[in-house]
Amino acid sequence: METPYQNHINKTDFDHVYEPAEDSFLLIDALEKDLPYLKAKKPTFCLEVGSGSGVVITAFGMAFPNSFCFCTDINFKACEMSLSTALQNKVLLDTINMDLVSCFINNKFDIVIFNPPYVVTEPAECGGCGIEASWAGGEKGREVTDRLLDIIPKILSPDGTFYLLLIKENIPLEVIQIMSKYGFKSETIITRQVRNEQQIVLKFHR
Repeated sequence: METPYQNHINKTDFDHVYEPAEDSFLLIDALEKDLPYLKAKKPTFCLEVGSGSGVVITAFGMAFPNSFCFCTDINFKACEMSLSTALQNKVLLDTINMDLVSCFINNKFDIVIFNPPYVVTEPAECGGCGIEASWAGGEKGREVTDRLLDIIPKILSPDGTFYLLLIKENIPLEVIQIMSKYGFKSETIITRQVRNEQQIVLKFHR
């Protein structure tokens, strides 16, 4: 998978939108590692929740030009940047400014991707719609993630796959147990130690 062209973005724009970092590129690496599986799936409808700069969903769209790609973000500036990144890389993308997937209930996506706000913070720091929404995760760094886990069974197709990035402090085993109760199997695609963070990308499927 190619890394999308990003030189169109002004550095000052990252005062308002999460700048692609090690976690963003780990997620792309995980998708690349799982490319044979994804190609066999031939996904049609693909969604990234919380797209930020759009680098991940654009990389996916570059690898799967026949897929219909969508992304959401609670930060309107992130939606604008995601669309710009997609256009610069000739990827067709629909962006929707919303909280998680509130408008997509009962829509069936083949692939859902989420790099959540995973930093452990005070619960009061959650709920914003600016750049803080990209990192403030509340208790266990999981308050936003857990909300999405409850919705995944409703928006994922029966044969769909959900990719989720977490860190050790998020207690990934608890997430695996939650998804197991919904009937999902789990796999660890990739792990990486980045300074003081142990990052992991999990794959869930029925």
